Amino acid sequence: AFDGEGLVADCHVLPATAVGAASGEKLRKYIASSSPQKPATGTILFEGTHLGVHPAPVVAAFSARGPNPQSPETLKPDLIAPGLNILAAWPSGVGPAGIPSDGRRTEFNILSGTSMACPHISGLAALLKAAHPTWSPAAIKSALMTTAYTRDNSNGTMTDESTGKVAGVFDFGAGHVDPMRAMDPGLVYDIAPMDYVNFLCNLNYTEQNIRAITRRQADCRGARRAGHAGNLNYPSLSATFTADGAKAKMRTHFIRTVTNVGGGRSVYRATVRAPEGSTVTVRPERLAFRRDGQKLSFTVHVEAAAPMPPATAMEPGSSQVRSGALTWSDGRHAVVSPIVVTLQAPVQ
Repeated sequence: AFDGEGLVADCHVLPATAVGAASGEKLRKYIASSSPQKPATGTILFEGTHLGVHPAPVVAAFSARGPNPQSPETLKPDLIAPGLNILAAWPSGVGPAGIPSDGRRTEFNILSGTSMACPHISGLAALLKAAHPTWSPAAIKSALMTTAYTRDNSNGTMTDESTGKVAGVFDFGAGHVDPMRAMDPGLVYDIAPMDYVNFLCNLNYTEQNIRAITRRQADCRGARRAGHAGNLNYPSLSATFTADGAKAKMRTHFIRTVTNVGGGRSVYRATVRAPEGSTVTVRPERLAFRRDGQKLSFTVHVEAAAPMPPATAMEPGSSQVRSGALTWSDGRHAVVSPIVVTLQAPVQ
């Protein structure tokens, strides 16, 4: 089943329950084995709310996945937030099942989807803006992303609810939002309006296209000399290569600028967990800030070889994805950015 073991609450109009894919298959086999002499029977028992469920959180089966087809240099999703079986306000003039024949009325309902996760993030963004009035939308996004977590309450990497297997960066992005840590991220990756213009230039939009968005004149000549779309000052690093030929080596680099928001003097040191089969270097490896609000830049060099371990070859049209992380730490803050390397074999 698409939802795997995921159970999404649904306000049925008749007594019903939801089961995961494995239990559903058992029920189908049981029903198929029934006969007029021995009909299939079933009983639904409500056992109350289960607390302390493990593992949690998990990536919901319906959650949107990456990669980003328009700009693979920008990792998507950015992060995940609570969006499954959320107690939400409901219009009193509509039945909870959402169909005309449902005459029941309630002011609350149990809902799921991006439309539930988005209000959580929007509320957190509002709290961050209230606590840090000078922060831009990009700084707020950076704080949410670089402080997110990827481990569940069983101390393992979060799992994908639809498959039951370990989830990856194209499932959860930077991880699950952590409100308390986001209030004090230490460093932020800020983005100015002109940076977005350069980003659009490096995506090969024409100046006329960009002017339709920005409502002002755009000059892409400098942007195209500056590098590639991956140099948008984003809190993640995503490199996509075409694996053309055996043992081919591929290289790229990212330029990033971080702003000190942790208060006063601080020294951050870089730690890299390179994607398997890739080499990642950071220059400089040490950032010494003298004051709050100071900006310092660094460069990340990524080199990958095709194919990446453990594979020994790549089929035409196939792809390989490996992930790692870059962490800047001053001993009190840990500013974590995902690193993703994608190899794509050309279609022959």
